Amino acid sequence: MTDDFEKLAGKLPPTPSSEARARALAAAMEAYDTAENSSATQGSAPSLRPSSILNRIWSPIMNRKLLAGSALATLIVVPAAAFLTLELVRSNPPSTQETQIAARTEPKPVANNATPLARSQPAQGAAKIAEEVESEAPAAAQTDAMASRSAADTAAPMSTLGGTVGFAARGRMEIMPAPTTPGDILPPPVENRERFANADANPVKSVATEPVSTFSADVDTASYSFVRRSLMAGEMPNPEAVRVEEMVNYFPYDWPRPTSAAEPFKATVTVTPTPWNAGTRLMHVAIKGYEAVPAEAPKANLVFLIDVSGSMDEPDKLPLLKNAFRLLVDKLKPEDTVSIVTYAGNAGTVLEPTAVKDKTKILAAIDTLTSGGSTAGAAGIDAAYALAEKTRVEGGVNRILLATDGDFNVGPSSDEELKRLIEEKRKSGIFLSVLGFGRGNYNDALMQAIAQNGNGVATYIDTLAEAQKTLVEEAGSSLFPIAKDVKLQVEFNPAAIAEYRLIGYETRALKREDFNNDRVDAGDVGSGHSVTAIYEVTPKGSPAVLNDDLRYATAEKPAANATAHSGELAYLKIRYKKPDGDKSELITTPVTEENAVPSLAEAAADVQFSTAVAAFGQRLAGNPALSGYSYTAIADLAAGSKGADPFGYRGEFVNLVRLAKGLSGAKE
Repeated sequence: MTDDFEKLAGKLPPTPSSEARARALAAAMEAYDTAENSSATQGSAPSLRPSSILNRIWSPIMNRKLLAGSALATLIVVPAAAFLTLELVRSNPPSTQETQIAARTEPKPVANNATPLARSQPAQGAAKIAEEVESEAPAAAQTDAMASRSAADTAAPMSTLGGTVGFAARGRMEIMPAPTTPGDILPPPVENRERFANADANPVKSVATEPVSTFSADVDTASYSFVRRSLMAGEMPNPEAVRVEEMVNYFPYDWPRPTSAAEPFKATVTVTPTPWNAGTRLMHVAIKGYEAVPAEAPKANLVFLIDVSGSMDEPDKLPLLKNAFRLLVDKLKPEDTVSIVTYAGNAGTVLEPTAVKDKTKILAAIDTLTSGGSTAGAAGIDAAYALAEKTRVEGGVNRILLATDGDFNVGPSSDEELKRLIEEKRKSGIFLSVLGFGRGNYNDALMQAIAQNGNGVATYIDTLAEAQKTLVEEAGSSLFPIAKDVKLQVEFNPAAIAEYRLIGYETRALKREDFNNDRVDAGDVGSGHSVTAIYEVTPKGSPAVLNDDLRYATAEKPAANATAHSGELAYLKIRYKKPDGDKSELITTPVTEENAVPSLAEAAADVQFSTAVAAFGQRLAGNPALSGYSYTAIADLAAGSKGADPFGYRGEFVNLVRLAKGLSGAKE
C-alpha cells in the first residue's frame, strides 16, 4: 500500500479534456434542474446565510492572476456558476402558491442581453467574472466560459422598474415585485455609526385607570424605506429603526375623503377581530386629508438645503440626491421659485431664488455640486431660513428641503441644540422637511427631531424610485400643507373595553392635557395625506385581559349619561390648525358596533393590507405579542388585499415579507 502511494505521489494529475469539461457542466445543470423541479416542502432545506456561499465561491475566483490563461479557470467557473444558482434557488424556494401560479403562467424567455443594472449583485458578479475569464483564457476554454455566463444570466434574479424577475431557468420566469435598487448601493455599510429615534413599544393599558390615549399625527415614511434597504442588502433591519406607524403610513390608501377644504379631514373607523390574538379586536382609525387639485395648489417658494460635506461622497448620497432634486424641479410649476444653499465647513448660496421657468439654470446649479469638508449643519439651516424669508410668498408654500445623512459635526450639533434652533425658526411660518440619504453614519434620530420641530416631514431616499414616489407622485402631500399641529385623542368606554394598546406612535405620544393646549406642537398633514392608527383593544370580559382588577379601587359609579353612550366603544377626537392659523379646531367621531365587521376578511382591502403592514413592523421590532403570527400569514394577508396596486408598492411589500422570513431563519 505504501509503495502505491509513493508511486502516485510522483505523478502529475491528468490534463483536463474537453469531454471532462462537458461532463462537469452537464452534471451541474442536471443538479440544478433536479433542485428546481423538486417538490420538497417549503422550509425543509437547511437555512443558510445568503452571504456564506458567495464568500466561499467568489473569494478565490476574484484572484484573476490565478485563473488567467489556464484550464483551471474553466473547471472552477463553470461548476461555481451553476452551484451558485443552485444555492440561491435552494435558499429561496418559492411558496406553494407561487409554484402554482408559475405553473399556470405561459413560459416567457429570459433575455441574455440584460443591462448590468438589471441584474442583482450575485448574478452580476457571476457574469462579470465569466466575461473576464473569457477574455483572458485560451481560446479552447472560451466556449465553456460563455456557457458559464449564460447559466448565470439564466438563473439570476433580475431587477425591473416594477418588480424583480424571479429565478428563471430554461425559458421560465416569475415576476415578483421588488424595489429598484442600484447594484452599487446594495451592500450594508462597512462602518455603523447610525442613530435611531425610537422608544419601547407601547404597553397594554387598563381603561379603568388610563381611559384616554393622545398622540400626534405622523405622516413620515423614513422607517419603511430604511427597513426595505436593509432587507435588500441581505440583513435584518435594526429593530430600533422600525417605527410601525411610518411603515403603515408609507402606503397610499383610498379612505373616504372630505368634499371641501372647509373641513380638511374625514375620519373612518373599522373594528375587526385581531388576526394574531383571538381574544382581542383591532380598532382601525383612518383619516384622509382634503386633496387640492393642481390648479388650486399655491405658489411654492422652496429652498434646497444640501449637505455637501465629505460624508456625502458616496454613490447613494450626493449623486442620488442630485438626481432626486432634478425630478422635483420637473414637477414644479413655472411660477414657483427654487434656491439652493449648501453647507460643509461653512454655508454658501449656490443659487439665488430662481423661477422654475428658468429650469436650465436650476439644473446647471445642481450639476455643479461636489462633496468635501466637515459638516456645519446649523450654519446651513440659518442661511436657508434667511433665504426663504427673503423670497417669502404670502399665502403660498414656504418650505426648506434639507437633504443630508445627518452627520452634523460643526457648530450646534446635539439633538437638543438643533431642536431649539428649529423651534425658534419655525415661528416665521417656514416649514422644514428632511430627506435622508445613505448608510453607515445615517443619523435618523437627528432628522426626526428636525422634521418634527420644523413642521415638516421626514423621508429616507434609498433609490431613485423612492425619490420619484416622494417628490413627484406624492409632491402635493409632501410640499403643500392643509393642516398643522394635528392631534388625535381616543377615549375608551370602560363599560365595553377593558384594555387597549396603541400600535406604534411611541415617539409621538402626548400628554392628555396637551390635546387642548394650542402651544404644544404636533404633526402636520399635507394635501391628500392619509393618517392611519391601529389600536388592539380587549373587550370587557375577554379571557385575553392581562391586568387584574384593583384590590382597593372604589366601586364604579355609573355616569349620569351612561345610558346615552351605552352603545359606544370609544370616542375619537381630532384637533388641528389651519396652515396659517394659531387657534385649533375640533372634529369628533363616536365609535360603535356599527363600525365593526364580523371578520377581517369582510373589511375593506385597505384595512386588511394596513393590518398586515402593522403586523410586519411589530415582528421586525421584536414585539412578543406577534411571536406566534408567522411571516407566511402576514404575506398571505397582504397578498390577498393588494388591490389594483398601480405603482407596485404593495407587491414590493409582499416580497419584503418573504425576504425577511428567509433572512430571519424563522421556523414556521
